[in-house]
Amino acid sequence: MDLEVKGIAASPTSQTQPFTGRNKLLQQGQTSRSWAIQDAGLPVVPRLDLGSLIDSDEEDDFSYIPLTTAHVHFNPPNSSSALSCITPCQISHTQHHLNELEQDIIPENLPAPTSKYKLKYQQYKTEMKEGYKQYSQRNAEKTKSKITQQCPRNKTDDKCIKGEEAIVDGLTTLDRKALLQQGYADIPYNAQRSMRKSDAEIVAAERKKQTVAEQVMVDHLSRIRTHSTLTENMLSHKVQFDGRIISRNGRDACRELVGFFFAHDQSLTIYEYRQFGKNRTNVLPFIQKNIYSHQCGRRKGKHYQLGDFYVGANLTFLSSDHPRLPESIKENTLLILRITNIDQIALDSLNYRTDSVEHEDDTPSQETNDRLVLKAIQDALKEQLHKRGVRILTGLGKYLQQLDKEGTGLLNKADLKQTLPVFHLELSENDFESVWQILNGNGSGKVDYGEFKRAIIGEMNEYRKSFVRKAFMKLDFNKTGCVPIIDIRKCYCAKKHPQVISGLSTEEEIKLSFLETLKDACSKSDEVSYGEFEDYYEGLSIGIVNDEDFVNIVRTPWGI
Repeated sequence: MDLEVKGIAASPTSQTQPFTGRNKLLQQGQTSRSWAIQDAGLPVVPRLDLGSLIDSDEEDDFSYIPLTTAHVHFNPPNSSSALSCITPCQISHTQHHLNELEQDIIPENLPAPTSKYKLKYQQYKTEMKEGYKQYSQRNAEKTKSKITQQCPRNKTDDKCIKGEEAIVDGLTTLDRKALLQQGYADIPYNAQRSMRKSDAEIVAAERKKQTVAEQVMVDHLSRIRTHSTLTENMLSHKVQFDGRIISRNGRDACRELVGFFFAHDQSLTIYEYRQFGKNRTNVLPFIQKNIYSHQCGRRKGKHYQLGDFYVGANLTFLSSDHPRLPESIKENTLLILRITNIDQIALDSLNYRTDSVEHEDDTPSQETNDRLVLKAIQDALKEQLHKRGVRILTGLGKYLQQLDKEGTGLLNKADLKQTLPVFHLELSENDFESVWQILNGNGSGKVDYGEFKRAIIGEMNEYRKSFVRKAFMKLDFNKTGCVPIIDIRKCYCAKKHPQVISGLSTEEEIKLSFLETLKDACSKSDEVSYGEFEDYYEGLSIGIVNDEDFVNIVRTPWGI
């Protein structure tokens, strides 16, 4: 095919076809279509003006490169079209024009850039540098103003967590970085996605409860040797509840426990549910079925009754009475279990059936007064912890752990009293004495410092804590109770943080701010324990009013 810019010269009968014929036809008013019909051997291709593809001379100053109406010839071999084959005469003519075009477009002596272009390049380079500098400064200012008002950096702030220097009234850098996590609460609530996850969680929970309940019935019916036909009915009059161990040991704190209280004989039993992979499960007795009593508090020595079972209630057992418990649990004198969920329908049904008065003394009123005293103290201290709860709570946990030289988890009155001024927590003498009297009910002179911290500051509800445990269990896939920092870095995803979406911060910046504040809470630089992980979110929870906002903060970066 012999294709030219101004037209096409091709014919099955002739070697060349001048363009004058077509021009004459067009001048006579004939269209390209009519011209093509008259001579089918001359297909029409619109004119291609290569000169229009170049920018103006005033803009790029390329006037020294002449670009005329060059002839471009495409010569595909063995063409089966109606166009004729190229003759040697045409080949020489084509080669001549190609050589001419090559010489015109690519001069042998390419001139150096003019001073005009050098000046334009320098101006462009300077403008880009200044623009990037201003953009970075604006981003930094927006980030700081979004979190809190700008305040001067004090070098002693980082030492406050260790009690070495006084805390300045303004927020520290660590406080501001910790508050960045609250940004996840601004993500629009996805009701459909949350409903799907909730439905899946409910189905999994019901399957777990059914598995444990079946195992309990099998175990106890096989052990009971009686001819009474009411045995199975008596065992069915029970309240099922979920529980967790109150412990800073991550392996113990994340055990999945399911308990049962039997109304017919006031006994209880607790099983541990274990899951290996997706399909394999195991259910084993954790606390054998028996009648148990409170081991501390106002009800110490009294048998457990139906009124003792509600969400948030603590069940206490002597570790020495259960030799099959794990060694990590038997290191402590008391085993404390917290009820996290309960079958409310079964509980209401049993309460309706029973006619006995469970509490004939003034213990409930005393416990109510204790809760009111602790609630007032917690509200006062939470005001002091506003926006700096992460730094104070994580630091308080580390400091109390350092005071516990024996590793028993117990501290005396003087140690606990000296801790409060270190972290600038103001508690009156009367309030401190009230807390001590409530916690030191057995008169031993020492109390669990974890209970002391929960008594004066409070703790997040079980709904929030369940998501914190889910996040840690996802990270601690080996179930060791500790997670390497490198695994946390891999699993933490800041892609959906509002500041990342808006472009104010990068994913790496949000991730580094989280890791820096979390590392500051850890006793070891390369790993995080469950207690430290929980303290971090405990402090973050203080500033979050809505439960769903807090769930968003935990769910989004960890993908649970």
